[in-house]
Amino acid sequence: MMMREERAKQFMAFDAMKGLSEALRDREERHSRVDRRELTDEEKKDNNDVIAHAEKGMGMRIRYYRDFHERERSGIITKIEAEKRYLMLDDEKILFTDIYHMEITEPAPRHSEEEDARH
Repeated sequence: MMMREERAKQFMAFDAMKGLSEALRDREERHSRVDRRELTDEEKKDNNDVIAHAEKGMGMRIRYYRDFHERERSGIITKIEAEKRYLMLDDEKILFTDIYHMEITEPAPRHSEEEDARH
């Protein structure tokens, strides 16, 4: 005689389309891929100007290239490595060469002279 649990397994819901939906998502991702585009001299100059004035703690909106897609992200600069040519926007590392456009959305917080003296 079949145990009650084993009989119940026969009638459990299953996702017959799971493989299909994953395949469709993968296909859509592949079809939305784009090639990296070259920046104009003016875009390079604009980015270099913004990077030169960028500071840790600044709010920034960046449009950049990553994994065959153009992405846009806003966040706070948590690290700038000019020699290594990258910055951290929150927890994401973005190479300077991947940046299409960047703009400052809020200045870095300023400390009072008293706070500076304590550090």
